[in-house]
Amino acid sequence: MWIQALRVIPRISREEWQRLDIISRWLISTRAAVLIMTFTSAGIAGLLAAHAGKFDLLRWFLLTIGLIFAHATNNLLNDYTDYARGVDANNYFRTQYGPQPLEQGLMTKREHLTYAAVTGLIALAAGAYLVAVNGPLALGLLLIGAFFVLFYTYPLKYVGLGELAVLLVWGPLMIGGGYYVITGQWDWNVALAGLVYALGPTTVIFGKHIDKRAEDAAKGIRTLPVILGETASRYVVLAMMALEYLGVIALVLMGYFSPVMLVVLGALYWLRPALTVYRRPRPSEPPREEPARSAWPLYFVAASFYQSRAYGLFFMLGLILQLIVR
Repeated sequence: MWIQALRVIPRISREEWQRLDIISRWLISTRAAVLIMTFTSAGIAGLLAAHAGKFDLLRWFLLTIGLIFAHATNNLLNDYTDYARGVDANNYFRTQYGPQPLEQGLMTKREHLTYAAVTGLIALAAGAYLVAVNGPLALGLLLIGAFFVLFYTYPLKYVGLGELAVLLVWGPLMIGGGYYVITGQWDWNVALAGLVYALGPTTVIFGKHIDKRAEDAAKGIRTLPVILGETASRYVVLAMMALEYLGVIALVLMGYFSPVMLVVLGALYWLRPALTVYRRPRPSEPPREEPARSAWPLYFVAASFYQSRAYGLFFMLGLILQLIVR
């Protein structure tokens, strides 16, 4: 179950849940499959620090733990907030693609908040050490991160700022800030490189919000896809996917990245099916093709996730090759 929960968000019954160990329950509750995007951000920050000759293993390890557990805390608080506001009631989108422990009665409020508190304290402990060794700027970065953890679900997601928050968090904050706490130096080129990578996770959240646009609109949750409409939102995602690759090419031409970073173009193989999905409106019924049928009601988000995951892995491969060539 650990491996399965890290690969996908598994659908399980109450009986199956009761037989699970505490780690499996935590992985499922935090939607651990999407934490790979956060690990990739931490990995990119570490590789860029190594490229600058300033990698510190302890700082990178604590950065990685802090970011992953902060993301997990956000997911737990997201479910708690939506449950408390009644958003996830009546077979809402969230309960269709994976367990919502509170809404489905798998956990009590107290148990859920305990998970969130312990997870958040682990993230805070890692962050506190990095603040202690880096000073005021690291404290500022930690406070900004805490703001997004606590307020992404409400009110940011409700007023069309959730997607922008993801772009800033997974890019300049995680990668630019991560580079800073590892090396002790801020670098705008690193922040720009982080912004290019963050387009991938942003397409994932955009895809998810397009998938549940009708449900969100009915509940007064004004995500960007609700504001822009489905067609415009699909073209925004297509533009971001193109910019993921164009951004790497631009950084190579600027001289910040070595030409070996063009290995990221290998991820274009996974881009093609995503483009096919986004060029058409969302179907009203589950598609016939696999894996889209099995993932339903996840449709656009599933296409974004597979593309983003491949892109992130090729991005890291390029950074590793840079180190080898140097």
